[in-house]
Amino acid sequence: MSVPSENIPVTATMHSTPLVLRHLPYFLAAAVAVFAAATMSFDGYILNILMQATTFAIAVFGLSVVLGLCGQINLAQAAFFGLGAYAVGLGTADYQINFWICLVAGSLLALAAGAFLGMSTLKLGGHYLAMVTISFQQIVTLVMINAIWLTRGPDGISNIGRPALFQSQQSFLAFCVAALALIGYIVWHLPDTRIGRAMRAVRDNELAAGVAGIDIFRTKVMAFALSALLGGIGGGLYAGGFSYVSPDQFSFAESIVFLTMALLGGVASPIGAAIGTGLLILIPEWLRFLKTIPGLYLAIYGLFVILIVRFMPDGIWGFVQELITKWRARTPPHVASPALQLVPAKTGGEMVLEVTGLSKHFGGLKAVDKVDLSVRRGGVHALIGPNGSGKTTTLNMLSGLYKTTSGKIVLDGTDVTDMPAHQRTAAGLGRTFQNIRLFRSMTALENVVIGAERPGNTLIGEGGQDALTQRAMSALTFVGLGGRANELVSSFSYGHQRLIEIARALAGNPVLLLLDEPAAGLNSSEKVELHDLLKRIAAQGLTILIIDHDMTLVREAAQHITVLNFGRRIADGESLAVLQHPDVISAYLGTE
Repeated sequence: MSVPSENIPVTATMHSTPLVLRHLPYFLAAAVAVFAAATMSFDGYILNILMQATTFAIAVFGLSVVLGLCGQINLAQAAFFGLGAYAVGLGTADYQINFWICLVAGSLLALAAGAFLGMSTLKLGGHYLAMVTISFQQIVTLVMINAIWLTRGPDGISNIGRPALFQSQQSFLAFCVAALALIGYIVWHLPDTRIGRAMRAVRDNELAAGVAGIDIFRTKVMAFALSALLGGIGGGLYAGGFSYVSPDQFSFAESIVFLTMALLGGVASPIGAAIGTGLLILIPEWLRFLKTIPGLYLAIYGLFVILIVRFMPDGIWGFVQELITKWRARTPPHVASPALQLVPAKTGGEMVLEVTGLSKHFGGLKAVDKVDLSVRRGGVHALIGPNGSGKTTTLNMLSGLYKTTSGKIVLDGTDVTDMPAHQRTAAGLGRTFQNIRLFRSMTALENVVIGAERPGNTLIGEGGQDALTQRAMSALTFVGLGGRANELVSSFSYGHQRLIEIARALAGNPVLLLLDEPAAGLNSSEKVELHDLLKRIAAQGLTILIIDHDMTLVREAAQHITVLNFGRRIADGESLAVLQHPDVISAYLGTE
């Protein structure tokens, strides 16, 4: 792996193209769809189908956010849909409140409910989260049925009002199509925003997202709240479109329908959500002629769904995207990438890291026991020891993945002992893992952009997306992979994936870089190149704390070594002296 020149042409995203020109085809298609909905002649039956498909699709967009982007299960989307619908229904029918006020109020109510449910349950995760969302769905349905004084009970709400400008069903449909196009556009471009990248990172690897500076819990709550908001908007428009709602329209079965629509079309994209919604609404209509034969209609309907899920695991749109990728290469423009600059902020003294009395006990096991460690600014400090000596546990405590049993950690003059991982990253900590943790669904460039977005990265400031992309490209070029920036990380070799992980940490311009066995799994030539990379990093003044079992690498790269054995520090000092220490030799080689 030869390292290319820092200023060779490398790929970049197309941010220089004017926004309107880049998205003109979408705007034109949306305008045509709205015009057709407003002017074409439809009978009442077709209008109802189109109205249902349009409003359902908006709610399914919410699942594209929470499940497709963030990877969190939500089986209560029909409840949020119902909250928006009932707010519009009750507000316009019972209290004669303006439709727009009711729509906003219903959407905000769904947003608040989604945020509350997320904050109270998202730390559970997995099947526990699914169970909680199902319970919330059931509670909302029971309230709609039994709180007759508020919801009118099983009879539902009729005579729901519409805005003055869209009194006819067809004009209201045109408005819903416009809302669908606008919301779809926003959701389509959400993955390319900072919060969208954070959601994708959390979905792919929560540990890596945390040490990259992402607040995992906050990101999950935002995804859940945004999903609920879109559900509320869809429900409010549904109520206005049909002028009648009842509890059976917002049951748990409808949440399953929403989820099926998302999975069928492709949960990772609003286009897939729209395709899935359209199909699940249209397929029953196409099979109406079979309803005279008991059971046959449902059997064929289920067979359609099973075949699509079986042979298109990423949904219909995911399958189409895969075909497009195979037949059409991406050809983004080329720009020059400046040389990577590492200018760590300095707020502390001579020691960039000071650790005193650090301990981590797992029950009766003392994995790390009263370890003191001081890392001098601007050098390479190695932390070594035999397997099971507590090295990675120490790194996990330093980076905030483990809570310390006792001790104090001061990073660049700031006590970070009680900070979570993302706040330590903001304070200037960068890290790689022994077992590579990259965001597998993203390109190399997207992985490194997330590192460049580290809160507190003074080299980015308010530079925006162009500055982030340029910084990420510089980091990739620095490690020798600038020419492959737009390839998925899964296409890289093991050694190159390690370099991408290092580039992601470097892009954030950290004060201290923690490397957890970076040479593990590398061949001899890759280890030589890694050593050269470490020298080039250290030459720019960045402090490195490295764990590795390759004593040749440690001896040549590190100026200072700390040795652990059975969780305790047994030696600390200049490299040559420590490696000749009798206790260190005994720990590694044993005594005769």
